[in-house]
Amino acid sequence: MESSVPPQSEARLQSSPTNPWLNYLVPSVADLIFVLLLVTMSSGLMATRLLGDAGTGWHIRNGEQILRTHSIPHTDPFSVSTASRPWYAWEWMYDVVIAAVHKEAGLNGVVFVSAALIGFTFALLFRMMLQRGALLPVGLLLLILALISSSIHFFARPHVVSWLFTLGWFQILDSAEARPGSQTARNLFWLPVLMLLWVNLHGGFVFAFALLGVYLLSGAIEYFGNQADRRERAANWLRTLAIVTALSLLASLVNPYGYELHVHVYRYLSDRWLMNHIDEFLAPNFHGFAPQCFAALLLIAIVTLALSRAQVRLSHLLVLLLASASGLYASRNLPVASILLALIIAPLLSQAVIGLAASSNTPSRMRAMLTRCQAFASRAGAMEAGLRGHVWPIVVVLLGIAIALHEGKLGSLQLMDTHFDAKRFPVQAAEVIEERGMHDPIFTLDSWGGYLIYQLYPQSKVFVDDRHDLYGVEFFKQYLKTIRVEPGWDALLNDNHVNWVLVPKDSPLASALRTSLRWKVSYEDQTAVLFQRS
Repeated sequence: MESSVPPQSEARLQSSPTNPWLNYLVPSVADLIFVLLLVTMSSGLMATRLLGDAGTGWHIRNGEQILRTHSIPHTDPFSVSTASRPWYAWEWMYDVVIAAVHKEAGLNGVVFVSAALIGFTFALLFRMMLQRGALLPVGLLLLILALISSSIHFFARPHVVSWLFTLGWFQILDSAEARPGSQTARNLFWLPVLMLLWVNLHGGFVFAFALLGVYLLSGAIEYFGNQADRRERAANWLRTLAIVTALSLLASLVNPYGYELHVHVYRYLSDRWLMNHIDEFLAPNFHGFAPQCFAALLLIAIVTLALSRAQVRLSHLLVLLLASASGLYASRNLPVASILLALIIAPLLSQAVIGLAASSNTPSRMRAMLTRCQAFASRAGAMEAGLRGHVWPIVVVLLGIAIALHEGKLGSLQLMDTHFDAKRFPVQAAEVIEERGMHDPIFTLDSWGGYLIYQLYPQSKVFVDDRHDLYGVEFFKQYLKTIRVEPGWDALLNDNHVNWVLVPKDSPLASALRTSLRWKVSYEDQTAVLFQRS
Protein backbone atom coordinates (compact mmCIF):
# COMPACT_ATOMS: atom_id res chain seq x y z
CA MET A 1 0.00 0.00 0.00
CA GLU A 2 2.72 2.41 -1.04
CA SER A 3 1.97 6.05 -1.66
CA SER A 4 1.91 7.20 -5.28
CA VAL A 5 3.24 10.60 -4.26
CA PRO A 6 6.79 10.99 -5.61
CA PRO A 7 9.60 12.08 -3.30
CA GLN A 8 10.48 15.75 -3.28
CA SER A 9 13.25 16.85 -5.57
CA GLU A 10 16.52 18.09 -4.19
CA ALA A 11 15.79 21.59 -5.38
CA ARG A 12 12.66 21.68 -3.33
CA LEU A 13 14.60 20.88 -0.18
CA GLN A 14 16.77 23.93 -0.54
CA SER A 15 15.95 27.14 1.29
CA SER A 16 14.71 29.74 -1.13
CA PRO A 17 15.85 33.25 -0.23
CA THR A 18 19.34 33.64 1.23
CA ASN A 19 18.11 36.19 3.77
CA PRO A 20 16.05 34.26 6.37
CA TRP A 21 13.87 37.33 7.01
CA LEU A 22 12.60 37.10 3.45
CA ASN A 23 11.16 33.67 4.26
CA TYR A 24 8.69 35.48 6.51
CA LEU A 25 8.14 38.75 4.63
CA VAL A 26 7.77 37.57 1.02
CA PRO A 27 4.29 36.14 0.37
CA SER A 28 4.09 32.62 -1.02
CA VAL A 29 1.81 31.69 -3.90
CA ALA A 30 -0.58 30.10 -1.41
CA ASP A 31 -0.61 33.38 0.55
CA LEU A 32 -1.39 35.31 -2.62
CA ILE A 33 -4.21 32.91 -3.48
CA PHE A 34 -5.76 33.41 -0.05
CA VAL A 35 -5.40 37.21 -0.12
CA LEU A 36 -6.72 37.50 -3.68
CA LEU A 37 -9.79 35.37 -2.96
CA LEU A 38 -10.48 37.11 0.35
CA VAL A 39 -10.24 40.63 -1.07
CA THR A 40 -12.24 39.96 -4.25
CA MET A 41 -15.01 38.08 -2.46
CA SER A 42 -15.43 40.47 0.48
CA SER A 43 -15.66 43.68 -1.55
CA GLY A 44 -17.14 44.77 -4.85
CA LEU A 45 -19.48 42.68 -7.00
CA MET A 46 -18.26 39.35 -5.64
CA ALA A 47 -19.41 40.32 -2.13
CA THR A 48 -22.97 40.68 -3.41
CA ARG A 49 -22.51 37.37 -5.23
CA LEU A 50 -21.87 35.63 -1.88
CA LEU A 51 -25.31 36.85 -0.77
CA GLY A 52 -26.92 35.32 -3.84
CA ASP A 53 -28.74 32.70 -1.75
CA ALA A 54 -31.55 33.93 0.47
CA GLY A 55 -30.97 31.07 2.92
CA THR A 56 -28.24 33.20 4.50
CA GLY A 57 -31.06 35.28 5.98
CA TRP A 58 -32.77 32.55 7.96
CA HIS A 59 -29.41 31.18 9.16
CA ILE A 60 -28.69 34.59 10.72
CA ARG A 61 -32.12 34.89 12.33
CA ASN A 62 -32.03 31.34 13.64
CA GLY A 63 -28.65 31.98 15.25
CA GLU A 64 -30.04 35.12 16.88
CA GLN A 65 -32.98 33.11 18.19
CA ILE A 66 -30.64 30.54 19.73
CA LEU A 67 -28.48 33.23 21.35
CA ARG A 68 -31.59 34.96 22.70
CA THR A 69 -33.37 31.89 24.06
CA HIS A 70 -30.29 29.76 24.88
CA SER A 71 -32.04 26.79 23.30
CA ILE A 72 -31.85 24.97 19.98
CA PRO A 73 -35.16 24.94 18.07
CA HIS A 74 -37.07 21.72 17.47
CA THR A 75 -40.01 23.42 15.72
CA ASP A 76 -39.92 26.14 13.07
CA PRO A 77 -40.48 29.74 14.28
CA PHE A 78 -40.37 31.46 10.87
CA SER A 79 -43.19 29.99 8.77
CA VAL A 80 -46.94 29.85 9.42
CA SER A 81 -47.38 26.68 7.37
CA THR A 82 -45.02 24.57 9.53
CA ALA A 83 -45.82 25.81 13.03
CA SER A 84 -46.34 22.35 14.54
CA ARG A 85 -43.96 20.43 12.30
CA PRO A 86 -40.60 19.25 13.73
CA TRP A 87 -37.61 21.12 12.37
CA TYR A 88 -34.06 19.74 12.36
CA ALA A 89 -31.86 22.83 12.53
CA TRP A 90 -28.77 20.70 11.99
CA GLU A 91 -26.54 23.69 11.17
CA TRP A 92 -27.26 25.37 14.51
CA MET A 93 -23.61 25.82 15.48
CA TYR A 94 -22.84 27.68 12.25
CA ASP A 95 -25.99 29.77 12.76
CA VAL A 96 -24.84 30.84 16.22
CA VAL A 97 -21.40 31.87 14.99
CA ILE A 98 -22.69 33.74 11.96
CA ALA A 99 -25.36 35.50 14.04
CA ALA A 100 -22.67 36.68 16.47
CA VAL A 101 -20.60 37.95 13.54
CA HIS A 102 -23.66 39.70 12.09
CA LYS A 103 -24.37 41.40 15.40
CA GLU A 104 -20.88 42.92 15.49
CA ALA A 105 -20.18 43.56 11.81
CA GLY A 106 -23.44 43.17 9.88
CA LEU A 107 -23.54 41.60 6.44
CA ASN A 108 -20.01 42.83 5.78
CA GLY A 109 -18.78 40.55 8.55
CA VAL A 110 -20.89 37.60 7.35
CA VAL A 111 -19.46 37.82 3.84
CA PHE A 112 -15.91 38.44 5.11
CA VAL A 113 -15.95 35.30 7.26
CA SER A 114 -17.34 33.23 4.37
CA ALA A 115 -14.75 34.63 1.97
CA ALA A 116 -11.99 33.84 4.46
CA LEU A 117 -13.21 30.23 4.75
CA ILE A 118 -13.31 29.80 0.97
CA GLY A 119 -9.93 31.47 0.50
CA PHE A 120 -8.29 29.39 3.22
CA THR A 121 -9.75 26.15 1.82
CA PHE A 122 -8.36 26.68 -1.67
CA ALA A 123 -5.03 28.07 -0.47
CA LEU A 124 -4.68 24.97 1.72
CA LEU A 125 -5.64 22.78 -1.24
CA PHE A 126 -2.84 24.33 -3.29
CA ARG A 127 -0.34 23.89 -0.46
CA MET A 128 -1.34 20.22 -0.03
CA MET A 129 -0.93 19.55 -3.74
CA LEU A 130 2.63 20.82 -3.58
CA GLN A 131 3.39 18.83 -0.43
CA ARG A 132 2.15 15.69 -2.16
CA GLY A 133 4.64 16.22 -4.99
CA ALA A 134 2.83 18.41 -7.52
CA LEU A 135 4.77 20.80 -9.71
CA LEU A 136 3.75 24.38 -9.02
CA PRO A 137 2.35 25.14 -12.54
CA VAL A 138 0.36 21.89 -12.49
CA GLY A 139 -1.02 22.73 -9.06
CA LEU A 140 -2.04 26.20 -10.23
CA LEU A 141 -3.80 24.85 -13.32
CA LEU A 142 -5.83 22.32 -11.33
CA LEU A 143 -6.55 24.86 -8.61
CA ILE A 144 -8.02 27.29 -11.14
CA LEU A 145 -10.24 24.56 -12.59
CA ALA A 146 -11.38 23.52 -9.10
CA LEU A 147 -12.08 27.15 -8.17
CA ILE A 148 -14.20 27.83 -11.23
CA SER A 149 -16.03 24.51 -10.81
CA SER A 150 -16.86 25.45 -7.22
CA SER A 151 -17.80 29.06 -7.96
CA ILE A 152 -21.48 28.25 -8.59
CA HIS A 153 -21.74 27.57 -4.84
CA PHE A 154 -19.79 30.58 -3.57
CA PHE A 155 -22.44 31.62 -1.06
CA ALA A 156 -22.29 32.77 2.56
CA ARG A 157 -23.81 29.54 3.84
CA PRO A 158 -22.55 26.67 6.02
CA HIS A 159 -21.66 24.35 3.12
CA VAL A 160 -18.34 26.22 2.76
CA VAL A 161 -17.37 24.79 6.16
CA SER A 162 -17.90 21.28 4.77
CA TRP A 163 -15.39 21.98 1.98
CA LEU A 164 -12.68 22.67 4.53
CA PHE A 165 -13.65 19.69 6.71
CA THR A 166 -13.65 17.37 3.69
CA LEU A 167 -10.14 18.50 2.78
CA GLY A 168 -8.84 17.89 6.29
CA TRP A 169 -10.73 14.60 6.67
CA PHE A 170 -9.29 13.20 3.45
CA GLN A 171 -5.75 14.34 4.28
CA ILE A 172 -5.81 12.61 7.67
CA LEU A 173 -7.26 9.41 6.21
CA ASP A 174 -4.93 9.30 3.24
CA SER A 175 -1.75 10.06 5.20
CA ALA A 176 -2.61 7.37 7.74
CA GLU A 177 -3.12 4.75 5.03
CA ALA A 178 0.17 5.68 3.35
CA ARG A 179 2.16 5.36 6.60
CA PRO A 180 0.31 3.00 8.99
CA GLY A 181 1.80 2.62 12.45
CA SER A 182 3.36 6.10 12.44
CA GLN A 183 2.17 9.36 13.99
CA THR A 184 -0.02 9.93 10.91
CA ALA A 185 -1.96 6.76 11.77
CA ARG A 186 -2.49 7.98 15.32
CA ASN A 187 -3.88 11.19 13.84
CA LEU A 188 -6.86 9.11 12.73
CA PHE A 189 -8.28 9.50 16.20
CA TRP A 190 -8.75 13.21 15.50
CA LEU A 191 -11.53 12.24 13.08
CA PRO A 192 -14.15 11.61 15.79
CA VAL A 193 -13.26 15.02 17.25
CA LEU A 194 -13.79 16.63 13.85
CA MET A 195 -17.10 14.78 13.57
CA LEU A 196 -18.31 16.31 16.84
CA LEU A 197 -18.05 19.71 15.17
CA TRP A 198 -19.03 18.74 11.63
CA VAL A 199 -22.34 17.09 12.54
CA ASN A 200 -23.45 20.34 14.22
CA LEU A 201 -22.19 22.62 11.45
CA HIS A 202 -23.49 21.13 8.20
CA GLY A 203 -25.20 18.08 6.75
CA GLY A 204 -22.11 17.38 4.64
CA PHE A 205 -20.88 15.21 7.52
CA VAL A 206 -22.52 12.34 5.61
CA PHE A 207 -19.74 12.52 3.01
CA ALA A 208 -17.17 11.80 5.74
CA PHE A 209 -18.68 8.34 6.16
CA ALA A 210 -18.56 7.80 2.40
CA LEU A 211 -14.80 8.45 2.52
CA LEU A 212 -14.42 6.10 5.50
CA GLY A 213 -16.32 3.46 3.54
CA VAL A 214 -13.97 3.88 0.57
CA TYR A 215 -10.88 3.31 2.71
CA LEU A 216 -12.48 0.37 4.51
CA LEU A 217 -13.32 -1.20 1.14
CA SER A 218 -9.80 -0.57 -0.13
CA GLY A 219 -8.31 -2.15 3.00
CA ALA A 220 -10.60 -5.17 2.74
CA ILE A 221 -9.65 -5.74 -0.91
CA GLU A 222 -5.99 -5.48 0.02
CA TYR A 223 -6.47 -7.94 2.88
CA PHE A 224 -8.20 -10.63 0.83
CA GLY A 225 -6.02 -10.00 -2.23
CA ASN A 226 -2.74 -10.77 -0.42
CA GLN A 227 -1.23 -14.04 0.67
CA ALA A 228 -1.91 -15.10 4.26
CA ASP A 229 1.62 -14.21 5.38
CA ARG A 230 1.22 -10.62 4.08
CA ARG A 231 -2.17 -9.83 5.59
CA GLU A 232 -1.04 -8.64 9.01
CA ARG A 233 -0.40 -5.05 7.95
CA ALA A 234 -3.77 -4.79 6.19
CA ALA A 235 -5.50 -6.40 9.17
CA ASN A 236 -3.98 -3.87 11.58
CA TRP A 237 -5.01 -1.01 9.32
CA LEU A 238 -8.56 -2.32 9.00
CA ARG A 239 -8.84 -2.83 12.74
CA THR A 240 -7.73 0.74 13.48
CA LEU A 241 -9.95 2.20 10.77
CA ALA A 242 -12.98 0.22 11.99
CA ILE A 243 -12.47 1.58 15.54
CA VAL A 244 -12.19 5.14 14.22
CA THR A 245 -15.31 4.65 12.07
CA ALA A 246 -17.28 3.40 15.08
CA LEU A 247 -16.07 6.32 17.21
CA SER A 248 -16.95 8.77 14.43
CA LEU A 249 -20.43 7.28 14.18
CA LEU A 250 -20.90 7.65 17.92
CA ALA A 251 -19.61 11.21 17.74
CA SER A 252 -22.15 12.00 15.01
CA LEU A 253 -24.92 11.15 17.49
CA VAL A 254 -23.80 14.03 19.72
CA ASN A 255 -26.22 16.55 18.25
CA PRO A 256 -29.47 18.09 19.52
CA TYR A 257 -31.57 15.44 17.72
CA GLY A 258 -29.53 12.27 18.26
CA TYR A 259 -30.11 9.40 15.84
CA GLU A 260 -33.30 11.08 14.57
CA LEU A 261 -31.11 13.50 12.60
CA HIS A 262 -29.57 10.58 10.68
CA VAL A 263 -33.01 9.16 9.94
CA HIS A 264 -34.21 12.56 8.77
CA VAL A 265 -31.19 13.14 6.52
CA TYR A 266 -31.60 9.66 5.01
CA ARG A 267 -35.29 10.23 4.26
CA TYR A 268 -34.53 13.63 2.77
CA LEU A 269 -31.71 12.48 0.49
CA SER A 270 -33.55 9.32 -0.56
CA ASP A 271 -36.74 11.14 -1.55
CA ARG A 272 -36.69 10.89 -5.34
CA TRP A 273 -39.30 13.62 -5.90
CA LEU A 274 -37.39 16.22 -3.91
CA MET A 275 -34.08 15.22 -5.47
CA ASN A 276 -35.62 15.65 -8.93
CA HIS A 277 -37.14 19.06 -8.21
CA ILE A 278 -34.53 20.89 -6.11
CA ASP A 279 -32.10 22.70 -8.40
CA GLU A 280 -28.93 22.01 -6.44
CA PHE A 281 -29.60 18.26 -6.43
CA LEU A 282 -30.00 18.10 -10.20
CA ALA A 283 -27.13 16.98 -12.41
CA PRO A 284 -24.82 19.80 -13.61
CA ASN A 285 -25.77 21.62 -16.77
CA PHE A 286 -22.64 21.29 -18.87
CA HIS A 287 -23.61 24.27 -21.01
CA GLY A 288 -22.38 26.40 -18.09
CA PHE A 289 -18.75 27.41 -17.63
CA ALA A 290 -18.35 26.01 -14.10
CA PRO A 291 -19.56 22.49 -15.00
CA GLN A 292 -17.37 22.62 -18.11
CA CYS A 293 -14.33 23.18 -15.87
CA PHE A 294 -15.38 20.17 -13.82
CA ALA A 295 -15.60 18.16 -17.06
CA ALA A 296 -12.07 19.36 -17.88
CA LEU A 297 -10.90 18.08 -14.48
CA LEU A 298 -12.47 14.71 -15.22
CA LEU A 299 -10.78 14.51 -18.64
CA ILE A 300 -7.42 15.47 -17.14
CA ALA A 301 -7.88 12.77 -14.50
CA ILE A 302 -8.60 10.13 -17.15
CA VAL A 303 -5.60 11.14 -19.30
CA THR A 304 -3.33 11.31 -16.24
CA LEU A 305 -4.28 7.80 -15.14
CA ALA A 306 -3.61 6.56 -18.67
CA LEU A 307 -0.17 8.23 -18.77
CA SER A 308 0.84 7.49 -15.19
CA ARG A 309 3.64 4.97 -14.84
CA ALA A 310 3.40 4.87 -11.06
CA GLN A 311 1.21 2.34 -9.33
CA VAL A 312 -1.87 4.23 -8.24
CA ARG A 313 -3.22 3.25 -4.85
CA LEU A 314 -6.55 1.47 -4.91
CA SER A 315 -7.99 3.91 -2.38
CA HIS A 316 -7.13 6.79 -4.70
CA LEU A 317 -8.92 5.11 -7.59
CA LEU A 318 -11.99 4.57 -5.42
CA VAL A 319 -11.97 8.18 -4.20
CA LEU A 320 -11.68 9.37 -7.81
CA LEU A 321 -14.71 7.25 -8.68
CA LEU A 322 -16.63 8.58 -5.67
CA ALA A 323 -15.76 12.20 -6.50
CA SER A 324 -16.61 11.78 -10.19
CA ALA A 325 -19.94 10.07 -9.48
CA SER A 326 -21.00 12.60 -6.84
CA GLY A 327 -20.09 15.56 -9.06
CA LEU A 328 -22.01 14.14 -12.02
CA TYR A 329 -24.99 13.26 -9.82
CA ALA A 330 -25.67 16.70 -8.33
CA SER A 331 -24.33 20.19 -8.96
CA ARG A 332 -24.14 20.86 -5.21
CA ASN A 333 -21.36 18.22 -5.04
CA LEU A 334 -19.12 19.97 -7.60
CA PRO A 335 -16.91 21.81 -5.04
CA VAL A 336 -16.07 18.73 -2.94
CA ALA A 337 -15.65 16.56 -6.05
CA SER A 338 -13.33 19.13 -7.67
CA ILE A 339 -11.22 19.46 -4.52
CA LEU A 340 -10.66 15.69 -4.27
CA LEU A 341 -9.95 15.29 -7.98
CA ALA A 342 -7.36 18.06 -7.95
CA LEU A 343 -5.66 16.79 -4.79
CA ILE A 344 -5.21 13.25 -6.10
CA ILE A 345 -4.43 14.03 -9.74
CA ALA A 346 -1.93 16.88 -9.20
CA PRO A 347 1.08 14.71 -8.10
CA LEU A 348 0.28 12.01 -10.68
CA LEU A 349 0.09 14.54 -13.51
CA SER A 350 3.34 16.15 -12.34
CA GLN A 351 5.04 12.76 -12.30
CA ALA A 352 3.76 12.09 -15.83
CA VAL A 353 5.21 15.41 -17.02
CA ILE A 354 8.57 14.58 -15.42
CA GLY A 355 8.47 11.15 -17.07
CA LEU A 356 7.85 12.70 -20.49
CA ALA A 357 10.78 15.08 -19.99
CA ALA A 358 13.09 12.18 -19.19
CA SER A 359 11.83 9.79 -21.87
CA SER A 360 13.96 9.20 -24.96
CA ASN A 361 10.75 8.59 -26.92
CA THR A 362 9.66 12.19 -26.43
CA PRO A 363 10.55 14.48 -29.39
CA SER A 364 13.72 16.46 -28.65
CA ARG A 365 12.09 19.90 -28.81
CA MET A 366 9.27 18.87 -26.51
CA ARG A 367 11.74 17.19 -24.17
CA ALA A 368 13.85 20.35 -24.01
CA MET A 369 10.78 22.48 -23.31
CA LEU A 370 9.53 20.11 -20.62
CA THR A 371 12.98 19.98 -19.03
CA ARG A 372 13.11 23.79 -18.80
CA CYS A 373 9.57 23.86 -17.40
CA GLN A 374 10.47 21.20 -14.87
CA ALA A 375 13.57 23.12 -13.77
CA PHE A 376 11.55 26.31 -13.35
CA ALA A 377 8.82 24.43 -11.46
CA SER A 378 11.41 22.88 -9.12
CA ARG A 379 12.93 26.29 -8.32
CA ALA A 380 9.49 27.80 -7.81
CA GLY A 381 8.48 24.86 -5.60
CA ALA A 382 11.64 25.25 -3.52
CA MET A 383 10.92 28.94 -3.00
CA GLU A 384 7.26 28.23 -2.16
CA ALA A 385 8.29 25.64 0.47
CA GLY A 386 10.68 28.12 2.09
CA LEU A 387 8.18 30.98 2.40
CA ARG A 388 6.34 30.16 5.58
CA GLY A 389 5.78 33.45 7.42
CA HIS A 390 2.23 34.14 6.20
CA VAL A 391 2.60 37.76 7.31
CA TRP A 392 0.47 39.24 4.54
CA PRO A 393 -2.57 36.98 5.01
CA ILE A 394 -2.52 37.83 8.73
CA VAL A 395 -2.29 41.55 7.98
CA VAL A 396 -5.12 41.42 5.43
CA VAL A 397 -7.36 39.42 7.79
CA LEU A 398 -6.79 41.85 10.68
CA LEU A 399 -7.33 44.84 8.41
CA GLY A 400 -10.50 43.26 6.99
CA ILE A 401 -11.88 42.61 10.47
CA ALA A 402 -11.24 46.23 11.44
CA ILE A 403 -12.97 47.48 8.28
CA ALA A 404 -15.97 45.19 8.78
CA LEU A 405 -16.34 46.35 12.39
CA HIS A 406 -16.39 49.98 11.21
CA GLU A 407 -19.30 49.56 8.78
CA GLY A 408 -17.01 48.71 5.88
CA LYS A 409 -15.02 51.93 6.07
CA LEU A 410 -11.31 52.63 6.25
CA GLY A 411 -11.32 56.21 7.41
CA SER A 412 -13.73 57.94 5.03
CA LEU A 413 -13.21 55.37 2.27
CA GLN A 414 -16.03 52.82 1.84
CA LEU A 415 -14.32 49.49 1.06
CA MET A 416 -17.09 47.07 2.03
CA ASP A 417 -20.74 47.61 1.23
CA THR A 418 -22.30 44.17 1.26
CA HIS A 419 -26.03 43.88 0.62
CA PHE A 420 -28.61 41.65 -0.99
CA ASP A 421 -28.95 42.38 -4.70
CA ALA A 422 -32.11 44.41 -5.36
CA LYS A 423 -32.35 42.91 -8.86
CA ARG A 424 -32.38 39.37 -7.44
CA PHE A 425 -34.41 39.85 -4.25
CA PRO A 426 -37.47 41.98 -3.33
CA VAL A 427 -35.40 44.52 -1.39
CA GLN A 428 -37.60 47.57 -2.03
CA ALA A 429 -40.83 45.63 -1.55
CA ALA A 430 -39.61 44.31 1.82
CA GLU A 431 -38.85 47.87 2.90
CA VAL A 432 -42.37 48.94 1.98
CA ILE A 433 -43.87 45.99 3.88
CA GLU A 434 -41.79 46.88 6.92
CA GLU A 435 -42.76 50.56 6.75
CA ARG A 436 -46.45 49.69 6.52
CA GLY A 437 -46.17 47.53 9.60
CA MET A 438 -47.78 44.51 7.93
CA HIS A 439 -48.05 41.46 10.20
CA ASP A 440 -49.88 39.00 7.94
CA PRO A 441 -47.96 36.01 6.54
CA ILE A 442 -46.68 36.49 2.99
CA PHE A 443 -46.71 33.91 0.21
CA THR A 444 -43.59 34.23 -1.92
CA LEU A 445 -41.02 32.16 -3.82
CA ASP A 446 -39.10 29.56 -1.83
CA SER A 447 -35.93 31.28 -3.08
CA TRP A 448 -37.13 34.60 -1.59
CA GLY A 449 -38.41 33.29 1.73
CA GLY A 450 -35.05 33.38 3.48
CA TYR A 451 -34.57 37.02 2.56
CA LEU A 452 -38.01 37.97 3.91
CA ILE A 453 -37.21 36.11 7.14
CA TYR A 454 -34.02 38.17 7.42
CA GLN A 455 -35.76 41.45 6.63
CA LEU A 456 -39.16 41.08 8.32
CA TYR A 457 -38.99 38.53 11.16
CA PRO A 458 -40.49 38.72 13.77
CA GLN A 459 -42.82 41.41 12.39
CA SER A 460 -44.10 39.05 9.73
CA LYS A 461 -43.73 35.37 8.92
CA VAL A 462 -43.41 33.69 5.55
CA PHE A 463 -45.49 30.96 4.00
CA VAL A 464 -42.57 29.09 2.42
CA ASP A 465 -38.78 29.28 2.08
CA ASP A 466 -35.95 27.05 0.84
CA ARG A 467 -35.90 24.54 3.73
CA HIS A 468 -37.35 21.83 1.52
CA ASP A 469 -36.81 19.02 4.03
CA LEU A 470 -39.04 20.91 6.49
CA TYR A 471 -42.03 21.47 4.19
CA GLY A 472 -42.07 18.03 2.57
CA VAL A 473 -43.16 16.63 -0.77
CA GLU A 474 -46.93 17.17 -0.64
CA PHE A 475 -46.58 20.81 0.29
CA PHE A 476 -44.11 21.50 -2.52
CA LYS A 477 -46.29 19.75 -5.08
CA GLN A 478 -49.04 22.22 -4.24
CA TYR A 479 -46.55 25.09 -4.12
CA LEU A 480 -45.22 24.33 -7.61
CA LYS A 481 -48.76 24.05 -8.95
CA THR A 482 -49.43 27.55 -7.62
CA ILE A 483 -46.19 29.09 -8.88
CA ARG A 484 -46.60 27.54 -12.33
CA VAL A 485 -50.32 28.44 -12.48
CA GLU A 486 -51.40 24.89 -13.23
CA PRO A 487 -55.06 23.78 -12.91
CA GLY A 488 -56.20 24.31 -9.33
CA TRP A 489 -53.35 26.77 -8.72
CA ASP A 490 -55.35 28.98 -6.34
CA ALA A 491 -56.38 26.15 -3.99
CA LEU A 492 -53.28 26.54 -1.83
CA LEU A 493 -53.87 30.29 -1.44
CA ASN A 494 -57.59 29.87 -0.69
CA ASP A 495 -57.32 26.90 1.66
CA ASN A 496 -54.65 28.62 3.74
CA HIS A 497 -56.35 32.05 3.72
CA VAL A 498 -53.36 33.77 2.14
CA ASN A 499 -53.99 37.52 1.86
CA TRP A 500 -50.61 38.71 0.58
CA VAL A 501 -48.55 37.39 -2.35
CA LEU A 502 -45.10 38.71 -3.31
CA VAL A 503 -43.67 37.38 -6.59
CA PRO A 504 -41.47 38.53 -9.51
CA LYS A 505 -43.34 41.08 -11.59
CA ASP A 506 -43.08 39.07 -14.83
CA SER A 507 -43.83 35.64 -13.33
CA PRO A 508 -46.79 33.45 -14.45
CA LEU A 509 -48.39 33.82 -11.00
CA ALA A 510 -48.17 37.62 -11.21
CA SER A 511 -49.94 37.54 -14.59
CA ALA A 512 -52.68 35.30 -13.21
CA LEU A 513 -53.25 37.48 -10.14
CA ARG A 514 -53.42 40.65 -12.26
CA THR A 515 -56.37 39.23 -14.15
CA SER A 516 -58.18 37.92 -11.07
CA LEU A 517 -60.95 39.99 -9.49
CA ARG A 518 -59.97 38.59 -6.10
CA TRP A 519 -56.58 40.28 -6.06
CA LYS A 520 -55.25 43.79 -6.49
CA VAL A 521 -51.75 45.25 -6.79
CA SER A 522 -50.62 46.87 -3.55
CA TYR A 523 -47.06 47.69 -4.57
CA GLU A 524 -44.84 47.17 -7.61
CA ASP A 525 -41.23 47.91 -8.61
CA GLN A 526 -38.78 46.66 -11.22
CA THR A 527 -38.22 43.36 -9.38
CA ALA A 528 -41.35 42.38 -7.48
CA VAL A 529 -45.07 42.97 -7.23
CA LEU A 530 -47.08 42.71 -4.00
CA PHE A 531 -50.70 41.55 -4.30
CA GLN A 532 -53.42 41.93 -1.67
CA ARG A 533 -56.60 39.85 -1.60
CA SER A 534 -59.55 42.09 -2.33
